[in-house]
Amino acid sequence: MRSVTSIRRTVLKAACLAGAGMVFALGAAAPAVAQDAANWPDKPLRFVVPYPPGGPLDAMGRALAEKVREPLGQAMVVENKPGAGGNIGVDMVGRSPADGYTLVMGAVATFAINPWLFDKLPYDPVKDFQPITLVASVPNVLVVNPDFAERNKINSVADLIAFGKANPTALYFSSGGNGSAGHLAGELLNARAGITATHVPFSGAAPALTALLGEQTQMMFDNLASAAPLIKSGKLKALAVTTAERSSMLPELPTVAESGLEGYDLGTWFGVFVPAGTPPDVVARLSKVYTDALNAPDIRERLAAMGSDAKPNTPDEFAAMVKNEMAKYKEIVEISGAKL
Repeated sequence: MRSVTSIRRTVLKAACLAGAGMVFALGAAAPAVAQDAANWPDKPLRFVVPYPPGGPLDAMGRALAEKVREPLGQAMVVENKPGAGGNIGVDMVGRSPADGYTLVMGAVATFAINPWLFDKLPYDPVKDFQPITLVASVPNVLVVNPDFAERNKINSVADLIAFGKANPTALYFSSGGNGSAGHLAGELLNARAGITATHVPFSGAAPALTALLGEQTQMMFDNLASAAPLIKSGKLKALAVTTAERSSMLPELPTVAESGLEGYDLGTWFGVFVPAGTPPDVVARLSKVYTDALNAPDIRERLAAMGSDAKPNTPDEFAAMVKNEMAKYKEIVEISGAKL
C-alpha cells in the first residue's frame, strides 16, 4: 500500500504537469492572436447605418466605405438597420464581436440624445463602444415658410421671437419626431426666447417639411444639407444656423447665438464606432484609414455638397466629445420634457 506521503507527491507532480501544460497552451496561443491582429483584415467588413437608405447618414457611410476599401484591402459592405430612432442598428453592433469587422455610423441622436429620451436603452453609448473618429458636423437651420414670413415681415430670429411673443398661440414648428434634433432645437428656442411655439411631430423629416411648405406649420429646425436646395430655390426662408459657428455652405447666414440668443449651440454630427474591446492596433488602423479618407479632397467636396464639414479627430478626442455631448443633451432633453 502506498504511503500518504507518496500519494501526496504523485498528486503534486500531476498538478505541476497540468499547470505547465496550461502555461504552454497559453504561450502557444499568444502568437496566434498576435498573428491574427497582424493579418487584420482578412475578410470583408460590415458597416452598419442605423437609418433608412437615402438619407445623409447613409450617403456619408457609402462614400466612406468605398474610400477605405483600397487602404484596408477588403470590401466594406454597408447595411441599413433602421428602427427605434437608430437604437436597433447601434445595439446590434454593440453586441457584435470586438474584432474590428463590424462598425457603425453613430450619430448625435443615437449616442447623445437617445440615452435621455428612452427609459431603457439596450446599449451603453460609453461602455459598449470604442469611438474611431468624428466624420462630420452638420448644422441645423431655422427655416420658416416664406409666405408666412412675408405677411408678417419676419426676416430674422429677432423678428420671429417678437411675433411669437405678440402671438403666443400662433406659432407651430414641425419636426421629424418626438425627441429629434429638430424638436429639441425648437424647445430650446422656446426656453431661451420666452415664446410658446407648439411642437408638431411627424414620422420623419420629409413629412415635416411638407407640412412647413404647405404652411400647416410656420417654422422648423431642419438639417442644413436637406434644407439647402429648398432655401436656394426660395421655397424656404432661412433665418439662422443652430451651431456656434456659421456654415461654409451658407456663410452669409448668421447663427442663432449671433441673432441674440447667446450660448445657443446645437448641431448634428456623425461618427464611426466599433464594439468596446476591439484590439488597440485595429482601432489605430481604422483611425488612420478614416482620417486619411476624410482629409481626401474628393470626400471633403462630397461632404461639403451635403452641407457637412469633415472633422476627423482621434479616438480619445472623439470619446471626450461624446461624453460632453451627452451632458449637454441631458439638460436639453430635461428642458423639453420629451420622453420615448
